[in-house]
Amino acid sequence: MGNAMRGVIAFIPSEHCQRFLVGDLKEMPPDRTLDLSSRQLRRLPAAACAFDELVKLYLSDNNLSSLPAELQGLRKLQLLALDFNCFEELPAVVCRLPQLSILYLGNNRLYRLPRELKQLKELNTLWLETNCFTEFPKVVCELPNLKTLHLGYNQIRSLPMELGGLEELRSIWLAGNQLAEFPPVLLEMHFLAVIDVDRNKIRHFPGLSHLQGLKLVIYDHNPCVNAPVVDEGVRRVGRWADSSDDEQDDDGSKPASETTAEVKEVPPEEE
Repeated sequence: MGNAMRGVIAFIPSEHCQRFLVGDLKEMPPDRTLDLSSRQLRRLPAAACAFDELVKLYLSDNNLSSLPAELQGLRKLQLLALDFNCFEELPAVVCRLPQLSILYLGNNRLYRLPRELKQLKELNTLWLETNCFTEFPKVVCELPNLKTLHLGYNQIRSLPMELGGLEELRSIWLAGNQLAEFPPVLLEMHFLAVIDVDRNKIRHFPGLSHLQGLKLVIYDHNPCVNAPVVDEGVRRVGRWADSSDDEQDDDGSKPASETTAEVKEVPPEEE
């Protein structure tokens, strides 16, 4: 039965129809991982919240816009994937998962985050790309163990200086936003290894050679007149990336480098 029929059945709340969509959820999966992605779900079955030993829960690519309060019973959950759904606000129940370390929220309709998010003290990876943020969600600055932040393809114009307090942050991905200048706060974050500001509106890049932890900077598809100066060994992806800094023309007339392949991940040991 195809996705169209699944979509119709998803509206029917009967237990029989739910079993058709998600299967018979009676036993804890041996690997403590439950994958209910791409099931046309409009609500999370209560049976999924009964597995209190669950470590990973994938709910990607459904039609979810809310979550039941029973989800907070998954006290050992470490990974929750809610990307490609219909959330306009993050359900507060997600903030009551004390062991959560990885949260996927990309490709939703989020425009803000609840203050309760700061309760996720173990969160180290947060994906918020392709949502509706027009301002940087400042509550993110209160996540002390955050290491990786994906905020690409929103409408963000600036970053708050409070971001500099995230001393565990190692990679920040900001492609496809509305940054008109290189965010000043990033110049103070010496511990960053990856900075991605691809596809913004930055015209001039400051020197980045003082960022001792930097390994990769992606700055392609900006109307810039210069490439960021980086320390030896740092990889650049963008215009003039293959040329030495003293070869760049002041007027920016040098042809674009052929090395414009976009890099979206680095090996775990580098992050």
